[in-house]
Amino acid sequence: MSEEPIAQFFAYEHLPPHLQEVSRPFGELAALILALPRNPERSVALRKLLEAKDAAVRARLFR
Repeated sequence: MSEEPIAQFFAYEHLPPHLQEVSRPFGELAALILALPRNPERSVALRKLLEAKDAAVRARLFR
């Protein structure tokens, strides 16, 4: 996806299908954000997107 360290956390291919379904849109959006110029706001956007992705995956796993 990218050379940037945070990009690794948006990978979804290794997940089981039911989690890929949740994680994929976040990975796709992360790729768009990573294409923006590098600046502090882009970093904030990626961190907050990662928080949202993690919460969405946990919501799918919630029992």
